[in-house]
Amino acid sequence: MAESGSLPTGFGELEVLAVGMVLLVEALTGLCLNSLTILSFCKTPELRTPTHLLVLSLALADSGISLNALVAATSSLLRVSHRRWPYGSNGCQAHGFQGFMTALASICSSAAIAWGRYHHYCSRSQLAWNTAISLVICVWLSSAFWAALPLLGWGHYDYEPLGTCCTLDYSRGDRNFTSFLFTMAFFNFFVPLFITFISYRLMEQKLRKTGHLQVNTTLPARTLLFGWGPYALLYLYATIADVSSISPKLQMVPALVAKTVPTINAINYALGGEMVHRGIWQCLSPQGSGLDRAR
Repeated sequence: MAESGSLPTGFGELEVLAVGMVLLVEALTGLCLNSLTILSFCKTPELRTPTHLLVLSLALADSGISLNALVAATSSLLRVSHRRWPYGSNGCQAHGFQGFMTALASICSSAAIAWGRYHHYCSRSQLAWNTAISLVICVWLSSAFWAALPLLGWGHYDYEPLGTCCTLDYSRGDRNFTSFLFTMAFFNFFVPLFITFISYRLMEQKLRKTGHLQVNTTLPARTLLFGWGPYALLYLYATIADVSSISPKLQMVPALVAKTVPTINAINYALGGEMVHRGIWQCLSPQGSGLDRAR
């Protein structure tokens, strides 16, 4: 499908270009915002704390999602002229693995941040470095493990309908896909979503008792549902019905929605935080750069 000499079924040239431009905007926006977060962590000593290490992990994961979107955007624009996926079947497998791993790392990093904030606000004690480092290592090792399983035969990566990006193949809907989907979704979507929701709910109750509500306790869980919920619904539908009954254009919606998550996360976790915001300003400000050189 993706390597043929014609445009994918259900799409015209203008539609392929439109999807490519949307992916390009999402990719560049996510990369710019998350790169600022990473840069501020590296250049601002005040941000080098265990709590902000979890935010750094999320920024790295979201940068990976944005890079995945950039590859998809490039291939979308190339599809119009070359009429094929430009990176071959091995490139599809690599693209699927990288995108799936960073998506899982983003979801689990959000849950880790939620738990870290709950620990900070409810215990009134700083998160320990060894705890934060252990959380980050677990997040990335677990994400790499689950993303590698389709390469080993449990699940499978294949082209999405437009043929410009690769993800977990849901078109088969067989027992192999179903068993992998439900097992993976439980550990990497529902458990992180539950941790995020419960952590912020308990933190909200604690802050209300003290008369201080300084953080948004609903946006993180809503972001997970908004960003990854469409994929969850599509995958769930594929386990009970023939996914070909859904139009190719509608099947592309979850991919486009998910690529907005890096931008939302950067605004919510990094740019929305006073200390990170100040660190980013110091990195961009000539006075801040002069102070760094003086030190």
